[in-house]
Amino acid sequence: MANRRLCMRRIKEILRLRYELGKSYREISEIYGMGKTTVHEYLLRASAAGLIWPLPAEMTEDDLEKRLFTNKPSMPGDTNAYDAVQEKEHIVRAPIPFRHFHEELMRPNVTMSILWEEYKKENPNGYQYSWFAEKMRRYSAALNYSMRQEHKAGEKCFVDFGDGIDIFDKATGKAIHTEIFVSVWGASKKTYAEAVLTENLATWIHINSNALEYFRCCPKAIVPDNLKAAVTTPCRYEPVINHVFQEFAEHYGTFIMPARVRKPKDKPLAENGVKLAKRWILARLRNRIFYSLAELNAAIREILADLNSRKMKKYGKSRDELFLSLDKPHALPLPDKPYEYAEWKKVRVGFNYHIGFEKHEYSVPYTCIRKEVEIKATANIVEVYLRGQRLCSHRRSYIAYAYTTVKDHMPRAHQQYIDWTPERILSWANKFGPAVKTLVEQIMNSKCFPEQAYKRCLGIIRLEKPFTAERLNLACERALKHNIESYRGVKNILDNGLENYKEPQVVSKAPLLHENIRGAKYFTQDLFSDDTEGEQKCIA
Repeated sequence: MANRRLCMRRIKEILRLRYELGKSYREISEIYGMGKTTVHEYLLRASAAGLIWPLPAEMTEDDLEKRLFTNKPSMPGDTNAYDAVQEKEHIVRAPIPFRHFHEELMRPNVTMSILWEEYKKENPNGYQYSWFAEKMRRYSAALNYSMRQEHKAGEKCFVDFGDGIDIFDKATGKAIHTEIFVSVWGASKKTYAEAVLTENLATWIHINSNALEYFRCCPKAIVPDNLKAAVTTPCRYEPVINHVFQEFAEHYGTFIMPARVRKPKDKPLAENGVKLAKRWILARLRNRIFYSLAELNAAIREILADLNSRKMKKYGKSRDELFLSLDKPHALPLPDKPYEYAEWKKVRVGFNYHIGFEKHEYSVPYTCIRKEVEIKATANIVEVYLRGQRLCSHRRSYIAYAYTTVKDHMPRAHQQYIDWTPERILSWANKFGPAVKTLVEQIMNSKCFPEQAYKRCLGIIRLEKPFTAERLNLACERALKHNIESYRGVKNILDNGLENYKEPQVVSKAPLLHENIRGAKYFTQDLFSDDTEGEQKCIA
């Protein structure tokens, strides 16, 4: 086993693949690029710990880690062995129905040896197994030289993007670039195509959901490229799947199997599907002008129906015919409801036990202050998770800069403020004098939300207990006069007995009259208005 322990989320996925989807050790090891013994040991640990699938809903990632890695189970002997029985006899020339056997080989659990047994029953003098298998491999390689993979029916669906054609804005005439998304089944080659504007996560989930609705079934594995919407961290051995895309796969009961980085031969059907979409679909639309994405996709659907119903020369059947006989009978059924797109975000709980999402604040239990949590937000619900365990949920609000607070999330000392309203506080303040009410009202009006000033206002009102209501009212009058709007400012006035302090009045005196004092009148009169002789002298 590797020295580096897998994360709990990946171990949960291994358990799901084994016990829910029935994958073998070899298949799981190929999906995640690890050894079969590594997969075997994790499953052995789960068995020794008495874990069953599905795991209990209340089990956290910490609980799972403690159960799995408390004691190291003993390693049993290798029970996985492969039969390698081959017969070598003289070659007898008998025809092999290559096309029929190639289609049969795509069906689940159908092996080369089973086909050979059926072949020998009808042709006792036919080829022996080694030559039969060799000729079948040559036939399969001739069908697709660049990719010698055998795709089982209903097993894989390959997805990829390619350059689309431009659409035009009617108002400005500006060209808008599009991308074309292609989804191709491994066995039948049935294709789905859709034009999109971006490759972001929301679009990625939407078009994959559209593809499954078009096929009316789901493959056992989806093979994407390493785009950010599908794979957060590309790696040959342990790629990190995007959390939302992973949840999408779990909703449909499938799993994600990313292709290796810069290895297009891992998904040749998707690469060829993009080429086919460009030649069969986009090339036929090159002389048409589209003004919206919906108009373009409607035209794509029409040509797509012709593409899937057209007979392929190599197989003698259309993609629709192969899909109905191969992929669809062995594919997974769609769930009752389509996947609802959800956004995930990691945040740290603030000191006020609230977390922010899309400019709105939601409360969490105050015991989680300064801890990192995950937010899962759909169009209607916001859920909060701590290390995989669901903490709470709120109805999503789209009111910016507002708060959604649950009383039980607050500390006991803070819960007493939840029942207060601005009217109740003003009514209480009015009992101790009009100045107290005016100051409290002025403080609440200075805030965007009155709740932000509750604590300060209640502190000012409660100064009536150590002091008297009369003194508090006088202190508030002085605070209003000097624009003091703080609890500490009012308390300082009372502590120092300044509520009765009268400031000295400034007595204005009559102006002095003296021959050397010109006065204000001197600076406002026109010096030459009445002195014509002086004006003439100045001009001269």
